[in-house]
Amino acid sequence: MMDSNVEGIEQSVSTGTLPGWEQVDARVIASLERNRACTDGAVADYIPVLAQADPELFGVCVVEVDGGLHVAGDSEVEFSIQSISKAFVYALVCEEYGHAAVADMVGVNNTGLAFNSVIAIELNEGHPMNPMVNAGALATTALMPGAAPDEQWAAIQAGLSAFAGRDLVLDEEVYQSEAATNTRNRAIARLLESYGRINRDPLEVVDLYTKQCSLLVSARDLAIMGATLADGGVNPVTGERVVSADVCRDTLAILAANGLYERSGEWLFEIGLPGKSGVSGGLLTISPGKAGIGTFSPRLDPAGNSVRGQQATAYLSRVLGLNIFASQAVASSQNRGS
Repeated sequence: MMDSNVEGIEQSVSTGTLPGWEQVDARVIASLERNRACTDGAVADYIPVLAQADPELFGVCVVEVDGGLHVAGDSEVEFSIQSISKAFVYALVCEEYGHAAVADMVGVNNTGLAFNSVIAIELNEGHPMNPMVNAGALATTALMPGAAPDEQWAAIQAGLSAFAGRDLVLDEEVYQSEAATNTRNRAIARLLESYGRINRDPLEVVDLYTKQCSLLVSARDLAIMGATLADGGVNPVTGERVVSADVCRDTLAILAANGLYERSGEWLFEIGLPGKSGVSGGLLTISPGKAGIGTFSPRLDPAGNSVRGQQATAYLSRVLGLNIFASQAVASSQNRGS
């Protein structure tokens, strides 16, 4: 890790605000209506149960950091959280062990390769590189506190439920379907064990990871979870502090760099916000200090990201002024000093 030489320097925050309530409400509805007709992409089929998803489902939700809720479409339909869980388990682990320890063990840099790449591990001498690819997610899940897998699972379920503001339940059908087909993750876990990156039974870690991916959420849940990260770790609906503001900052940085796999650079270039996708069709986006955005649409692009979810989020980023890289001149050139 780089020596940033900022120890003892307090983090300042400047985020601005969202437009008025009625404008946000109208824009959320418009984000769905303008993209509803899109049929690009395909439902994930490498996990048998996901292939049964209705490709027409489409929901959008924005939750403001004050708890304000804006919904459109199928925002209450539940689906398995899949890889979006990686962001929140990472946050829980960072809360437990701290910034430097987790960065050293799991990493922060993009692999530039597919989320389930084995080559990326070998090319980096066993280092998982970042927690948003499967290798890094397995290494992160292995770090969850608990003497036994059932204790770790209880901590994961309770932690993600706190982010969502309600008790999240396991989809047994999805869990069983994934457990029967997760041979590649088992191979990745064994490889990580050989490099000393997993210090627990690797097959138990894979089972735990499979369970966390099988928790049921809705677009509304994702938006609340995102708003918790946007609001410095306090759930804006329940008022509960889930993680620290420092952990939120670290998690959002990881998502900005790695949240949409090998398309993360394109995502940041076009949308300009931290985000995380899941192969069931969920998409989480966070506007720091402003809101969380959750979308659900099962048709995916070749990288595993929801097509309509990306389009709806891109629209909201523009019309609500969310892009963290966007700026305007504060004064005309003639009023500036020479």
